[in-house]
Amino acid sequence: MKLTEQTRSISRESGLRDRQWVVIDASERALGRVASRAASLLTGKTRPDYTPNQDTGDFVVIINAAKVRLTGSKTLSKVYYRHTGWPGGIRTTAAGKMLDAKPERLLEIAVKGMLPKNRLGHQIFNKLKVYRGAEHPHAAQKPKSVSV
Repeated sequence: MKLTEQTRSISRESGLRDRQWVVIDASERALGRVASRAASLLTGKTRPDYTPNQDTGDFVVIINAAKVRLTGSKTLSKVYYRHTGWPGGIRTTAAGKMLDAKPERLLEIAVKGMLPKNRLGHQIFNKLKVYRGAEHPHAAQKPKSVSV
C-alpha cells in the first residue's frame, strides 16, 4: 500500500525544537492550579508542535514555593506516604508539615503525578526547577513570566 500525500503525518525531532524558559510565581496560588499549569508547559501541550511521544515542552521555574496555598482542610487531612524499604517502614507526613519543612518537594510531587509514568515522563520532570523563595539562578536564560 502506497501512502498518499494526504495520509502522511510530519513528526518533528525533539532536538530541533527551541525550548523556552518560563517562570511561575506560586505565591498565594492554589497548589493544584500551579502544578497543572506547570505540567502543561513541561509536556508542551500549549505548543502547536506538540507530539505525545516526544519531549517538546519548555523549562519551568517555580518560585515562592513556600507561599503556595492549600485550600480547605488539606493542611491536616492530606497525607503523603513514603516507604523506607524495610518491613513496616511506611512513613506518613501531613501536607501542612511538608509545606513548612520542604515546600519544594510538595510542588514536585504534585507536578510529577500529572506527568506520564514512563521514561519520557522522567525526562520531562528533569526540566522542572522549584525554589522556596523569589530568587533563582536561571536569570541568564531570560525566562518569561507566566500567570496561573
